[in-house]
Amino acid sequence: MNDRRLVVREEEWPIEGAFTISRNSKTAAEVIVVEIHQDGQRGRGECVPYRRYGETREGTAGRIEALRDEIENGTLGRPALQRRLEPGAARNALDCALWDLEAKLSGIPAWCLAGVAEPEPVTTAFTIGLDEPEAMAESATENGHRPLLKLKLGGDGDILRVRAVREAAPDATLIVDANEAWTPLMFSEYGGELAELGVELVEQPVPAGSDGVLRGLERAVPVCADESVHDTSTLADVALCYDFVNIKLDKTGGLTEALRLADAARSAGIGIMLGCMVGTSLSMAPATLLGSIARFVDLDGPLLLAQDRDPGIRYVGSTMHPPPPELWG
Repeated sequence: MNDRRLVVREEEWPIEGAFTISRNSKTAAEVIVVEIHQDGQRGRGECVPYRRYGETREGTAGRIEALRDEIENGTLGRPALQRRLEPGAARNALDCALWDLEAKLSGIPAWCLAGVAEPEPVTTAFTIGLDEPEAMAESATENGHRPLLKLKLGGDGDILRVRAVREAAPDATLIVDANEAWTPLMFSEYGGELAELGVELVEQPVPAGSDGVLRGLERAVPVCADESVHDTSTLADVALCYDFVNIKLDKTGGLTEALRLADAARSAGIGIMLGCMVGTSLSMAPATLLGSIARFVDLDGPLLLAQDRDPGIRYVGSTMHPPPPELWG
């Protein structure tokens, strides 16, 4: 396997307008693409470094480059990669590229290699960024045909935001994401009205590390851990506080650990939400292998971009089709 060649590339993909959450706002998806070439085939993976977890594009690319010799001489496969890099964006890009390369070289689809069901079309959430209630309602009106809307919230005034969206999209299923912006008091005060407004899931209401406060609080709506859960090693701490976990490959460090986390969550009786950072179809593709076991799928990154990869994943409204093999897997 000494004919392997590693390519690491930084890319920017403009977002349609801007994407705003409680912590920040951005106008482009900044991604790193890894390509591993061998025997005329190419395996690819994409990651989105996230500053909330101390990641930068430069640092992530550097961590990948540091493994160049081991990747190119074939001594670093997926099992060893799990030990060499901690969970995060760098490991995700490499792990997914290795999965894709194995599928391309063997002619066996990645879902079959992983021992999971063949991906089928799923309904993805569509995210409405944090804004004033009127602006969020306008976006909900524009996307009222979508069956599942995810609302980014930010603290004070959140009930007004949810109420405005509910009035604009009376038939949509709603999930909300506070991105750690609520206090325990807000969580207690908002719960009953969110339930009345038909909200079916609250994602990461309180800051990671403060999850213990949720153990003693009654909840009218199920709660999902996002920033609080990264990989299998972090599951036990959140299992006592949350009803769901949001599995994102940029947190788990790739598909390999995401599959493990999904199995562990199901064994613990915890529901699964499948999430993403804002990236292209190449970021979404490996996650589709978990689509059949997720109660909520939130893989709408390409829908937020001004332009996606070609070929990319086909979205028909909010129906997300399996990735074409030319893209990944």
